[in-house]
Amino acid sequence: MIHCAQLDYYLTGDHHQPLILFLHGFMGNKHEFNLAVGMLGKEFSYLTVDLPGHSVQVFNSDECYEMENTAQAIISLLEQLKIKRCFLVGYSMGGRLALYLNLHFPAYFSKVILESASPGLLTHAERLERIKSDEQIARKLERSDFTAFINNWYKQPIFGSIHQHPEFERLIANRLQNNPRELAKSLRFMGTGRQPSLWEKLKDNKNPLLLLVGENDDKFVTVNKKILNSCPLTQLKVISDCSHNIHFEQTITFVTYIRKFFGSASTTY
Repeated sequence: MIHCAQLDYYLTGDHHQPLILFLHGFMGNKHEFNLAVGMLGKEFSYLTVDLPGHSVQVFNSDECYEMENTAQAIISLLEQLKIKRCFLVGYSMGGRLALYLNLHFPAYFSKVILESASPGLLTHAERLERIKSDEQIARKLERSDFTAFINNWYKQPIFGSIHQHPEFERLIANRLQNNPRELAKSLRFMGTGRQPSLWEKLKDNKNPLLLLVGENDDKFVTVNKKILNSCPLTQLKVISDCSHNIHFEQTITFVTYIRKFFGSASTTY
């Protein structure tokens, strides 16, 4: 097995409190959920990481950017920090990774929230087509003006009217902390086309799972309804007045669901 450097991380809060591990999406970093963490306050402790290809860390092997090795790096970090079990939240790309972790390493997680996530693509043909598409995007990242790329990225239909959000410039500033060449590696090696499909493993889910999707994110509403029908111990909540990035567009609602789901002893509420 390949050895990859430890992921950069940030650990905060009272270690006596239950811990939430947050996994950011594409172009995010370990500060992605700062506003939500601030609202949650002292109820939990928090671990956030920079996923490969994001922020300033660079790895010496392309294999370190792959989902399987990234997942192993997260498990290694939990073991190093002596975290035996925790809650898990993943957004978009981080949600795909969170689902992979939950299905392959279920003993480490007690409850899981997936925000705007998917189990990957079902067929080989779909994955090949997505790899081609992601390669085109990766080349744009390497050759285009980065600020222009980010602004165009958020014009995609899945993001709805996010550019009208009063804090949109703060979001752009956060994204600009990344290295576009490293982001290109993330797309090439942990994009949706490159990750192992998890559809067949959904039936093996062992942990309570909450799916969050924005009502205006039609594609992911459809995908998550399919997950709901295939995966035991799973609930789906569709968030009003929201598209793909729920924790940014509807932070208060996002925090409310975290507090309810992780704060409850039951699996439904």
